[in-house]
Amino acid sequence: MKNLFFTILCVLFVAVEGFAQQSFTLNSPDNRLTVKVEIGEKITYTVAIKGQEITAPSSVSMTLDNGTVLGTKPKLKNSKNQAINQSIKTIAYKRSLIEDKANELQLDFGDFGLNFRAYSEGIAYQFTTKFKNKIKVKNEEFSLNLKEDALLNASLLNTFWSSYEQFYDQVKISEIPNDKFSYLPLLVNLSNGVKIGITEADLYDYPAVYLGKNKNVSHSLLGVFPAYPTKEEIGGHNNFGIKVVETADYLADVQGTRTFPWRILFIADEDKQLLDSDLVYKLSRPASQDFSWVKTGKVAWDWWNDNNVYHVPFQSGINMATYRYFIDFAAANGIEYVNLDEGWSEQFDLTKLKNDINVEELVKYGKAKNVGIFLWCVWHVLDKQLAEVMPLFEKWGVKGLKVDFMDRDDQKTMNFYQRIAEECAKRKILVNFHGATKPTGMNRAYPNIINHEGVRGLEYNKFAQDGTTPDHAAQLPFIRMLAGYMDYTPGAMHNAQKKDFKTLFSRPMSQGTRCHQLGLYVVLEAPLLMLSDSPTEYLKERESLDFIASVPTTYEQTVALDGKVGEYAVIARKQNEVWYVGGIANWEGKEITLNFNFLGEGVYKAIIFTDGVNADRVGEDYQKNIRSVTKTTQMKIKMAKGGGFAMRIEKM
Repeated sequence: MKNLFFTILCVLFVAVEGFAQQSFTLNSPDNRLTVKVEIGEKITYTVAIKGQEITAPSSVSMTLDNGTVLGTKPKLKNSKNQAINQSIKTIAYKRSLIEDKANELQLDFGDFGLNFRAYSEGIAYQFTTKFKNKIKVKNEEFSLNLKEDALLNASLLNTFWSSYEQFYDQVKISEIPNDKFSYLPLLVNLSNGVKIGITEADLYDYPAVYLGKNKNVSHSLLGVFPAYPTKEEIGGHNNFGIKVVETADYLADVQGTRTFPWRILFIADEDKQLLDSDLVYKLSRPASQDFSWVKTGKVAWDWWNDNNVYHVPFQSGINMATYRYFIDFAAANGIEYVNLDEGWSEQFDLTKLKNDINVEELVKYGKAKNVGIFLWCVWHVLDKQLAEVMPLFEKWGVKGLKVDFMDRDDQKTMNFYQRIAEECAKRKILVNFHGATKPTGMNRAYPNIINHEGVRGLEYNKFAQDGTTPDHAAQLPFIRMLAGYMDYTPGAMHNAQKKDFKTLFSRPMSQGTRCHQLGLYVVLEAPLLMLSDSPTEYLKERESLDFIASVPTTYEQTVALDGKVGEYAVIARKQNEVWYVGGIANWEGKEITLNFNFLGEGVYKAIIFTDGVNADRVGEDYQKNIRSVTKTTQMKIKMAKGGGFAMRIEKM
């Protein structure tokens, strides 16, 4: 029987300088995308959308430390094609069920192989190896050759010491300095309107990939990797980091038989397609143990507001009275967790408590009110004391750890992420990685990795004059969230327009409007979702608090409604028969017509928060309205400069 998803199985054998060239063409299930794989002197892939090539042939290879190059003059031993059609039940995700449909080409070259997949939303490939002994990978060639000098949304660096917390630069490939590269995801903007998002998935025991300018090929991006660390020293902010001082001449020392990370190209001819992709989750390995105990939810955060509660009969700060107050606030408003950030223990000894803090007592106090406790930790301190403190945390009844300041993703550090996830899973403890790399699907194997920073979030408005802006926020759902969830930490109740913004460490504010903050609670993917401001500020803003408290953090269904990269994003999500709709806009603002055709039959009640008529002057100005809607309703919504909107919709 013919395989419908192969236009050409293996039909071209062309003599190229004495070497037979073979060609395979793989189509996506909807026939929108095509990837052509050619095997000759090298292995290349070419991507087309609707029959139009959007890349030039781009080569892939892997070089080992013994000089072997997997992909140079390869000899194909076997090929296999198959259709993937399965349903994936998710844990702690933006939809409860994923329909995983793709067409796959497996190429076997003996000691190594290549798997290509074509999805309706993008293309992916990965290396596999089958060596008996361990191997050292000296380099991996991941290239993307384009047909034009495309404009990128990228975050340019000249170091691998990074927490993925930069703004996006808009830069053409030719304009990338030779000594700089970008972390992923990044976005390629083609002149025909097509956009290519690039990231990776199933990253284990291997370094993360970055992309720089290919100096030898025009209009080309080429992967660069952090080398394996051989000498390290304590450094960085407050000595919370470990800097790499010397490296080996290889990337990774790995088992000879294994799979390598998937290289992913999301391909969209409408910007809103980038708002709702499952590729990273689909391409990552599943859990191998029971994670039914994982409890998602929201968390009251102390650090951003500087533990600054007032109108209370005690001195606020890092002390038992303040944390009991946080727990009382969380319990009264259905907030599942409270986070104890920096200061509850000695920075470099997690067994020595500070400031009269008794964690075990706080855990008991919270448990009686159905509120769990997260503890903040410096990553290398946790790693050093792991055998000692993990049983202690379990004994205390701690529900989660916020692990901070890795700022690296070489092979050694990537193994740390997995090690912590595994150790926490053994004790049914959640983990939230901050000062971190991007997510790469490890949360599918370890759903107790409940969130991941790797983003320039709201915290920057506390201490940096450029902070984080609505312009930046309006890019994140299309670019950073291609990799998965992110801990942006929204929830500011002090909201300022551009001219009024300033940094205040103890009473910080956001840039943009109140409804921008409310909209973020729906737009963001975050199984653990922060309430960044002080309980005192929330209690003064009951309507905003009630909406935030009502918003779920995982969903049965997600629908991308509208958006333009860097301008605005609108997303609808459904949980327990209730729909939530959120929108955010950049500093220009945006007026949209919202179509409610995602609703079912019948009449619904919509609680609607929109920017007030004076929100362009006073960021905290908003309007709350209640009206009935049906699936045929169309509603004009004006988002102010740096604005947004939010809705809760349920059947009447």
